[in-house]
Amino acid sequence: MQVSVEATSGLERRLTITVPAERIDSEVNKRLQETARKARIDGFRPGKVPMSVIKRRFGPSARQEVVGEVIQSTFFEAVQKESLNPAGMPSVEPKAVEDGEDFEYVATFEVYPEIDLGDFSTIEIKKPVAEVVDADIDEMMETLRGQNKTFTEEVERGAEADDQLTLSFVGTIDGEVFEGGSAEDTELVLGSGRMIPGFEDGLLGVKAGEERTVEVTFPEDYQAAELAGKAAQFVCTVSKVVAPALPELNDEFFAKFGVSEGGIEAFRAEVSKNMQRELDSAIKNSVKNQVMDGLRNVHQVDIPKALISSEIDTLRKQAVQQFGGGENIDMSMLPAELFEEQAQKRVSLGLIVAEIVKTKELKADDASVRAMIEEMAAAYQEPQQVIDWYMKNEQQLQEVRSVVLEEQVVDTVLADAKVSEKACSYKEAIAPEAAPSEAVADSE
Repeated sequence: MQVSVEATSGLERRLTITVPAERIDSEVNKRLQETARKARIDGFRPGKVPMSVIKRRFGPSARQEVVGEVIQSTFFEAVQKESLNPAGMPSVEPKAVEDGEDFEYVATFEVYPEIDLGDFSTIEIKKPVAEVVDADIDEMMETLRGQNKTFTEEVERGAEADDQLTLSFVGTIDGEVFEGGSAEDTELVLGSGRMIPGFEDGLLGVKAGEERTVEVTFPEDYQAAELAGKAAQFVCTVSKVVAPALPELNDEFFAKFGVSEGGIEAFRAEVSKNMQRELDSAIKNSVKNQVMDGLRNVHQVDIPKALISSEIDTLRKQAVQQFGGGENIDMSMLPAELFEEQAQKRVSLGLIVAEIVKTKELKADDASVRAMIEEMAAAYQEPQQVIDWYMKNEQQLQEVRSVVLEEQVVDTVLADAKVSEKACSYKEAIAPEAAPSEAVADSE
């Protein structure tokens, strides 16, 4: 087998592979002989069909089958011989497939880029420093009470924010009732954001038994395109106004959160512990996001088009799943341009992380994987069940190993990076921030 390599442009490589005719012909003859022993052709006894008939009947298909297998096997032989690392499947162009002639084909593909690790000491990290104080705990306890409020007491006053209304309404656009714009005896909590902007605000002050017309305009990006940007009127009839009732801070309430004894002090301690866990996680994620952004800034990576295309398909699938789509949605209807920038970021970061893992010889050892699973399980009421589930699920274990490797990459970078502290409050520390694209440690 002869192999020649040409670097056409960037990451693209063109392999010209020549396979001796004997390799093709001998395999074709072998298969035709096997076929001759089994073939059933009218006018001939089994096993007695002349080879000339076998070749005429089955020769072309046997050769095509052999050529396909030879291309597959010789391609991988060739890339190993030339120390190439293909990123995706090749485009194959056969040159000649005649009997007795050497078989030649050209395989065009992209290779993974070679990455020279940058200077981690140029990466600047601002680590948030915060603590959970009593005021934070008090606010969280009130939030938990609000999440468990009930609606039992009807009121005669005008409706206020957080009140629950029972109402019926009919919506019209230009005087015409439109589909999906009406409801009977539905319950709505004012301020919940369940309805389009302006609807709930328009019902503030309404009393039971009152009819009120609310005028709103559908958002320009409303999911139903035929309603987007249009002005509408809703004639609303309110039958009930019910004020919220917050639960008492008592043993019954504490038990909902797994605190069966110790009273309010034990409950505060449990709330504080969970808030501290959330704070620690938020700080870790903030640092990780800054590290990943820093890695992208200090590396310029050529990205194989095949990997970007594959990542775009992954993002498309995630988008369909996120919006509740299924097999009825054709993913190709989502333009690739919507995902291209995010795909480039994710792939480039994955390649950089993979190179750090390889160069620094990082390993997700069993002890580290177990420690991470135990850390995650601590947030559940039955931690051991969570641990057992992970340990018995190889796919989940692999995902944990990837996260462990990412944490080791972060620690590796932090060892050289310029790290300073940034004092902030608990609420500031846990506030969502724009996260970089996720790295994939096993990109290769």
